[in-house]
Amino acid sequence: MIDELLPEPVVAVETYGDDEAAEAALYPQERAVVARAVPKRRREFAAVRACARRAMEKLGVPARPVLPGERGAPRWPEGLTGSMTHCDGYGAAALVRTADLASLGIDAEPHAPLPDGLLEAIALPEEARRLTRLAELHPTVHWDRLLFSAKESVYKAWFPLTGVWLDFAEADIDLRPAPGTPHTGTLRARLLVAGPVLNGHRLDCFEGRWTVGGSHVATAVTVPHP
Repeated sequence: MIDELLPEPVVAVETYGDDEAAEAALYPQERAVVARAVPKRRREFAAVRACARRAMEKLGVPARPVLPGERGAPRWPEGLTGSMTHCDGYGAAALVRTADLASLGIDAEPHAPLPDGLLEAIALPEEARRLTRLAELHPTVHWDRLLFSAKESVYKAWFPLTGVWLDFAEADIDLRPAPGTPHTGTLRARLLVAGPVLNGHRLDCFEGRWTVGGSHVATAVTVPHP
């Protein structure tokens, strides 16, 4: 699901359901991070790290621990950047060489309505208006959940470039269905605060893709070098 949203230099590995062997394969440093976590959290933590290690191997990089850094963002081996996501029944990791992309972010969520009150907390007024129009045209898609996922992917791509928090209200995201289908499309995130500077160019927007498949939605944002 995630891999269809990403350009060719990116390697994505997905998992569906629990990988019973993944927890046993954790490095000691990783196991220490989730030593006090509930079993569900440990399984998810282990599953996406198993995906990340398989992605490293596909890129020709020796597998190594993936430890959380500042604000929980994964610390990748030198020369790589990437993103991970997990939710009930699905997990994925995507990695790319920093020579090919400046940053990326992925997110997957259950294809179900957001809990009451959450949309009002994450959506700008114009975003909410656009979601209302999309829901009228394509009522089978949970657009509120898709917007939440897109916000998460934008943040995951933003943070490695800036090292600072990006609030839900600091990016205006436009979700656009592909012609002829409401189940896949593109997204454009207009940054409402000063964006990161790459090679002397300040970015004012991020772009990506999204899809709705089965019981999940997925989004991906990639940041190319200027």
